[in-house]
Amino acid sequence: MSQQVVNEHYMLDMKSYGNKFIRRSDLTASIRLSIAVTAFMAKVNGSWGKISELAWQYMVSRTFVYLLLYKLERTSLIIFGDNRSRPAVIDQSLPYSYMLSLRMEGRCSIEAISSIMKRFGIKNSSVGSISEFLQYIGLLLPNTLSIGNEIQFVIFLCDEIFSKSIPILVTVEPNSSAILRIELADSRKAEDWKKHWKCLEKNGYYAIYLVSDEGKGICTAKKEALADIIRQADTYHAIAHQLGKWVDILEKVAYKAIEEEYNRYDRLDSARSDPVINKGIDKYIKVKKIAKEKIQLYEDYHFLYKCLIEELKIFDNNGNLRDRKQAEATITIGLDLIETLGNAKLTQVVNKVRRTMPEVLNYFDIAKSIIAELGALSIDQEALRALCLAWQCRKGVTKSKKAKAKQYWSMMERFYLELAADYLQEDYDLIKVQVDMKLDQIVQSSSLVECINSIIRPYLNSSKNHVNQGMLNLIMYYHNHRRYIGGRKREGKTPIEILTGRKQEKDWIELIFDIVEEKNLTFFACCR
Repeated sequence: MSQQVVNEHYMLDMKSYGNKFIRRSDLTASIRLSIAVTAFMAKVNGSWGKISELAWQYMVSRTFVYLLLYKLERTSLIIFGDNRSRPAVIDQSLPYSYMLSLRMEGRCSIEAISSIMKRFGIKNSSVGSISEFLQYIGLLLPNTLSIGNEIQFVIFLCDEIFSKSIPILVTVEPNSSAILRIELADSRKAEDWKKHWKCLEKNGYYAIYLVSDEGKGICTAKKEALADIIRQADTYHAIAHQLGKWVDILEKVAYKAIEEEYNRYDRLDSARSDPVINKGIDKYIKVKKIAKEKIQLYEDYHFLYKCLIEELKIFDNNGNLRDRKQAEATITIGLDLIETLGNAKLTQVVNKVRRTMPEVLNYFDIAKSIIAELGALSIDQEALRALCLAWQCRKGVTKSKKAKAKQYWSMMERFYLELAADYLQEDYDLIKVQVDMKLDQIVQSSSLVECINSIIRPYLNSSKNHVNQGMLNLIMYYHNHRRYIGGRKREGKTPIEILTGRKQEKDWIELIFDIVEEKNLTFFACCR
């Protein structure tokens, strides 16, 4: 049968079937190889128009011919290639590796990436090419983390990040730090959050409980869509941040008053005439009285603040779970005493804290159920209490900003771990992992979202806040698949590994290239 007859037969088949794409039975493996070889020779010899000629001759698309050529090149390098020939294949994707690495790991702007690539003579380095590629990649990636058909019950740690006035809705799993969903929204109303959580459920994520700040939209959405689960108010923003910042404010005011007292004393010491001395004494007595009041206010407030923060601890000094009602009662008394200090601004802060109090200590209920589960295991109770205190001390290390405080909590953690090891002996490592995994489910604040904010913010700044969903998708994918280079808990691991418990074999750039080739097999071949 001649080629013309075959082509006419094929066209009749196309009309009868009406399909856009069908498997051509007439294009046997040998014919496909012939097409690929002819295209390859045309490429080597620089023959112009050969691809179009082959496409017309065999009634196929030019893309189909390029695909066969690409497969032939890849296969020939695997069979006949050596270590010296492999870089030729790698070079196809090298410019895109630079783009991704400089953008995500280097956090460079697109203009800076272009300048760096041009300096080293790397092709496809124009601002337009880089921007187009990054946008293309971002749109290939999802904005919701998917792990197949699995169902996971996780903690939803939710917050809103802003790019200028545009809200970005983010949900993070706190133990792994994996971003479960990130989306550019028109608003942050209850309906937006309900749709956000609905998409998470479609991808197999169900909330054990919700951790968030006091945003009106998110609180309303929780009551309507997640009414059956507990919402843990952010203790950091509700108490530690609201009240804690006033410790520094009042300390600075006290030091300023002390400085004014010293200045007045120096002026008094240099006075010579009686009228000036008498006037100086009156002013000195006045500022001295003010300084004493400011110092007293600071000391009283600082003491009450420390007492309130102590009530947020889950375990007492013996490692026993503290009583929620007792903690609430003590916090209420502490807030009442702050009001008696007679500072109007502090009273306003106290009223804000009171409004959030009903949900601030919900984590005690979560802790109670977790301790009950641990208590049911065959673990020495003294060892369990020591491990609980070590876990609490480790939280202290993380929260402390001053070196001395970090050193103290680290020392206490080592002490309790050594105590637990004495009780458990050879079972220590296994039981410690079990206990830590359970205790890590107790989340008191949404401070991790602030960390995610600090990760995302440089990308927003370098793009002058011209944010789009593709860009957010790329940020999310990079964060979930990059390896932490520090941190006691996550060093050497990727968030996706911690979340799923499965080893990530490839680098995040390789994984992105796999997605590109899956969606567009000829992308790198056509971009050479």
